[in-house]
Amino acid sequence: MAFDMEKFTETSDRVRWEDLELARFRDEPLDAETLRSLRYMCDVEYHTSCFLREMLVTPSHREDEAAGFMTMWNREEFWHGEALAAVLGEHDIVVDYDEIKAKRVKLGWQLALGPLKQSVLSNLVGQDFVAVHMTWGAANELSAVAAYRRMAAMTDHPVLSPLLKRIAQQETRHVAFYTTQARARLEGSERARSIVRMILGKVWRPVGSGMMDEDEVRHVMGHLFAGKPHELDKLDQRIQKMPGLDGLTIFRNAFARMGIA
Repeated sequence: MAFDMEKFTETSDRVRWEDLELARFRDEPLDAETLRSLRYMCDVEYHTSCFLREMLVTPSHREDEAAGFMTMWNREEFWHGEALAAVLGEHDIVVDYDEIKAKRVKLGWQLALGPLKQSVLSNLVGQDFVAVHMTWGAANELSAVAAYRRMAAMTDHPVLSPLLKRIAQQETRHVAFYTTQARARLEGSERARSIVRMILGKVWRPVGSGMMDEDEVRHVMGHLFAGKPHELDKLDQRIQKMPGLDGLTIFRNAFARMGIA
C-alpha cells in the first residue's frame, strides 16, 4: 500500500458517530465479554500519548514525515478512545481521564522508564531503530484493524458494528503509513532487516501488553481470535511480505505464548 502524506494531512479527522443512534444500546445492550474487550480497546486508544512520548526520544522524531504522521495519528487514536468511551457510557461504564491517570500511576517505574529504555535501545541500534519502529507500528496497526473488524462481525450490532468499521477504516491508513515506511527502510539496509527480524521475532506482543493486566490481554485476544488461527496467519503473511521478514510468525508465536491457538 502506498501512502500519500499530503492527502492524509488534508483529510485527517476525528472518527464520526453523531449519526449513530447510541440510545439503541439501551434496548440492545452488548454482552459482558464484548464490553470487557471494548474497555480494553478504549484504554489502549487513550494511552496512545504514552507511545508518542516514547517516540520523541528516538531517531524517529527527527524524521519529518514520521513526526508529522505521529501528530495526526495521536489525534485520531484519541478520538477512537472517545468513540468507544461513548459506547461504554451507554452501558453505564464511565471512562474518564482520572481513571486513565490512575492506570498510568499504577504502572509506576515501568511507565516512567519507558522513554529511557526507548532512548537506550535507539542509541544502541542507531538509525536502523526507525525501521524497527515502523515495522512494529505496522504489526500493531494490522492487529488493530483485524480486532475491530472481527468484533464488528462477531456482534453484528446495528450501532457498534458501523462504528467499529469506521475506526478500522482510519486504522487502515495508519497501516499504509507504517508499511510504506518499513518497506523502504528494510529494502535499503541488510542490517535493518536483521535487527527487525530479531527484535520482532523475540519481543513483539499484542497491543496493550505491558500496559494492561495480563489477564485482560489474554481475555481480549482470546475473545477475538481463539479458534481463528487463519486470522493470525493472514496477519503474519502481511508481515512476511516485507523485505527480509519471510517466514516470520510473530502473531502465531505471541498468541501461542498466551495459550491461545
